[in-house]
This record gives sequence, structure tokens and C-alpha cells, in this order.
Amino acid sequence: MGKVYVIASGKGGTGKTMVAANLGATLAQQGNSVVIVDMDLGLRNLDLYFGLESHVVYDVYDVMTGVCHIKQALIKDRRFENLHIIGASPGRDKGDLTPLHARVLCEKLRDQFDYMIIDAPSGIDDGLVVAAAGADAAIIVTTPEYAALRDADIVDRQLQKLGISERYIILNKVIAELMSAGYIPRLREISTLVRPELIGVIQNDENINISTNLGIPIVLKTGTYIQANFQHIVSRLQAAEAEADAAADADAEVEVGAATAAGAASDAEVGAE
Repeated sequence: MGKVYVIASGKGGTGKTMVAANLGATLAQQGNSVVIVDMDLGLRNLDLYFGLESHVVYDVYDVMTGVCHIKQALIKDRRFENLHIIGASPGRDKGDLTPLHARVLCEKLRDQFDYMIIDAPSGIDDGLVVAAAGADAAIIVTTPEYAALRDADIVDRQLQKLGISERYIILNKVIAELMSAGYIPRLREISTLVRPELIGVIQNDENINISTNLGIPIVLKTGTYIQANFQHIVSRLQAAEAEADAAADADAEVEVGAATAAGAASDAEVGAE
């Protein structure tokens, strides 16, 4: 069964969709099957980040409302062995979509992909509630500004209320000189303002803007520090997954042991009778 990550942010302009696109691309580069779903249902940008805007025929709204099958909405990026996207649908009334629609979609995608990356809308309104409904974990993308960090903390609290216990922070658009000079919050202060684990820091780089405008995930350019950053983020996520799986296995063994002991005690009582 695949794992679902929802990518969220407290405000627009943090680079959330850039992170969703390049995180998915990095996972695909490592041989995983990946689908990135644009659930920012009022807008539609993910297809632009991959240069696939002319390929969108059916979108995620069509899938969730039964207009088409999942395979009809999947768009393959031929630069990767096994990476697909599903576009969003701007300009439609989304009031008839519920968290159940998203959960059903994620359950179906789990059978086809190792990873599902959900690009959620910014903020904490109903769009986030729907987008996060089928997620196992959340990544909040923020920038080193007090307003963005406050919003990130509010999003984190909302995700916690939605039952997502595994949450992480990626700090984007960092200007190291300003941080060193104390003009923007330093990492130590940021760690006190937001509770989830900080798993990645991405410096402000004009090459990111160029790549997104060209529809080319920046991690396709090998040997850059940005590609290395995303590889480290993936490594940390996979280490956390392995740790969670080990804990789940240990809990299962404890439950089996307890059940076995209870069964043995029951047998002994029957024998005594």
C-alpha cells in the first residue's frame, strides 16, 4: 500500500507547489511509482510546473465525481520512469466535494502507486479539510517570515485536529545572509515557533523561478545543492517511515502476545472446570 503526503501552507507564495512537484520528482528518480494530485481546486498550477498544461483533459474533480476513471485523468511525465500527475479544475463549484471523495480517491491510488503527493490549497478552509482527508502525513511549506510562520503554526494545529499525527516543516526561500545578520528568524527561533520537525531548508534561488516557468522540475538538473536538498528530505521521510513501520510491528507483536496469553489463560480455566 502506498503512502499519501499532503503538502500544505498557511499562505500563498511559500513555494508549496514547487515543493510538491520536486518532492514527487525526487521520489520518482529513486525508482518509486509516484502520482502528484493537484487538489488546489480553485486554481490549477501543478500542470504548469511540469509543462503538461496542454495534456489536461480530465481532472481530479472529474475523477472524484465519477465523470471519468482514474486512468483517464492520469498524465504521464515521460522524463521519468513512473511519474504521473492529475490536474485540478479551476472555475467550478466545488461545494459538492467532501472528505469522503478524497479518501476514496487516495485508497484507490494506494493500490497503483508507492507515493501520492497531494498539493493542497493554502490556508485552513474546507479545501484543506478535503485535500487532507486521505493523507497519512503532512508537510507544511513556509518561509522565514513571522507572518508565514504564524500561519504555518495555525495550519499545523488544523492538521492535528484532522487526525494527522505525522507532520513536518520545509523552510523555503531562505536568504542565508539575512538569516546570519538576524534580519529574518534564525533556525533556532523557527524551531520554537513551529512544532513539527524541520526536515528541509531550501535557499532562495532564481533558478527555481526559471525552472518552474519552463515547466522543468529543478531536480532534473543533477549535481545542484537543490537536488541534494530534496534527496535529503526524501531520506529523512523514508527514515521516519521505517521507524513508524518498526513501531507498528512492535505494537502488533505485543497485541498478538497479549491475545495468545489471554487464550492460554482461558484454556487453563476450561481445563480446571
